[in-house]
Amino acid sequence: MAAKDGELRVFVVAGEVSGDTIGSRLMASLRKLSPFPVHFAGVGGYMMSKQGLISLFPLEDIAVMGIWELLPHLNKFRVKLKETTEAALLFKPHVVVTVDSKGFSFRLLKQLRAKYSQQGFVSPPHFHYVAPSFWAWKGGEARLKGLCEFVDHVLCILPFEGEVCRLNGLAATFVGHPILEDVLELNLVPLHLHVMTLHRYELIGKDNVEKGWKVQGHSEKFRNQYRVPSGARVITLLPGSRLQEVTRMLPIFLKTMELLKDYFSELITVIHVASNKHVADYINRVVHKCPVPVILIPGGSPQMKYDALSASSVALCTSGTVSVEMQLARLPCVVAYRAHFLTEWLIRYKAKVPYISLPNILLDSFVIPEALFQACTPSRLSSLLLELIQNEALREEQIGAAEKVIELLCPSEGTIFNPTQRESKPMLPDYTPSMIAAFTILYSVKTHVT
Repeated sequence: MAAKDGELRVFVVAGEVSGDTIGSRLMASLRKLSPFPVHFAGVGGYMMSKQGLISLFPLEDIAVMGIWELLPHLNKFRVKLKETTEAALLFKPHVVVTVDSKGFSFRLLKQLRAKYSQQGFVSPPHFHYVAPSFWAWKGGEARLKGLCEFVDHVLCILPFEGEVCRLNGLAATFVGHPILEDVLELNLVPLHLHVMTLHRYELIGKDNVEKGWKVQGHSEKFRNQYRVPSGARVITLLPGSRLQEVTRMLPIFLKTMELLKDYFSELITVIHVASNKHVADYINRVVHKCPVPVILIPGGSPQMKYDALSASSVALCTSGTVSVEMQLARLPCVVAYRAHFLTEWLIRYKAKVPYISLPNILLDSFVIPEALFQACTPSRLSSLLLELIQNEALREEQIGAAEKVIELLCPSEGTIFNPTQRESKPMLPDYTPSMIAAFTILYSVKTHVT
């Protein structure tokens, strides 16, 4: 159909900031690989808009996480779901791709499949990028079978997800973790990615060879730019990307800084602000309450983010993708999490893994300290951060474990392409997660048509 139309129409939806970055890289990769001009429609944020997407509405309108947290926004959620479904049908896409945000994404894909069936049309293939965390919940694997009704292929970012999906009848490909592409974008220019062995990529740039995965931030550049005194202690705060989590976590983080300020002659806090207008507005309103000097790092500037991380001693993070970013920066951190008390109760009752941060889950060990639910207090957090700052062995343990975590997030040669795909011997410009995901989508669209 794409060949007949002379173009490839992709309807893509991302419902949060991390998904916006993943979506933008996927869009760029699809354009590089597609033999036809690619046209996009859907929902995204700042990064996807840079790739040419005109979002149906602000991404922030559907960036809600948690069952009880969703209730106050339920009516708006339904309106946006209806608007998105109608827009997708009018666009007549050759493929639909949803990125993370399973609450909105799965409802959208389910409604689209039902609409196509009612109208007697063949549905375009449905891809979901970032598998739902079925492995974390009791009975989670059993729910995968139900996804087959409206999801045709899952693009997995964790090494153990693909096989479990396939065992439950759901086509899946492990493409690698998208955050790895931060290294490629920031470290070396020009840059070529060679697949000699995909567990150990080699990044080769002019007069420079860097093995492994580590983002090289510029500590001195950051300190000079923001006039940070040479003896000052810098602690990074990453309160989250959704308004509901930032309003819950940032006050706790600021009180933590108040408890820590007396331990250092000069303490400076760096707060990373997500590319979310509501989040940015909130942080700008409350930042004056911080008891120590604050430097705000705007979202959408990866180099500035990693420069700030390189100048920091430790980081305090809300649970999420940022814990993997800390691995790339080799910055020791503490992970914190609070939610609505009913959501917390549900997590305790339904969760089957004892960890919340991805590095700990992958290593099956509490390498990164976690302070969750009622234990997430300023007193507890300040104690964990102080111990991490003062104990070099703990910092070295986290830094040493980071390389293992990153290696696990890289796809192996055998996981990238199925036997039929390997026969076609695809020659990709590089083998980044987004490029592998784009190839998988394009191959599926081709076989879906033929």
